[in-house]
Amino acid sequence: MAKEEEQGFVIRDKRGRGDEPAASEPGRPAASSPAPDPTHEAGHSHEPHPPVTFASFVFSLSTSALMLMGEQLDPRQGKIPVNLPQAKEIIDILSVLEAKTKGNLNQEEQAMLTDMLYALRMKYVDLASGKKAPSTS
Repeated sequence: MAKEEEQGFVIRDKRGRGDEPAASEPGRPAASSPAPDPTHEAGHSHEPHPPVTFASFVFSLSTSALMLMGEQLDPRQGKIPVNLPQAKEIIDILSVLEAKTKGNLNQEEQAMLTDMLYALRMKYVDLASGKKAPSTS
């Protein structure tokens, strides 16, 4: 028993990578191959991503809410089903963010958040009341 405690433990990643066969026996790993480098996969570039800013964070959440309200932001994208409860949840998150950051944002950030919340709320009310909001795509 003392010998087992000295050995420590072994971590085996059993998540599939898609290109290697699954282990044939439980607890026995599949043939080992180097993990694929995500920067070399199709669609990934070597350029660093721009830094996350408050404005980009708000824009990201707002885009998600718009998509959940049926906006087709990319013409190549298929139709996304409307999910008003999830869209409302994102709008509520942005509302909390607005309340918690009051007085701590610069003028540009505050204007962006206020304008985005207004637009999202109006679209939500139109959809929830049965009116079809004009598409922004």
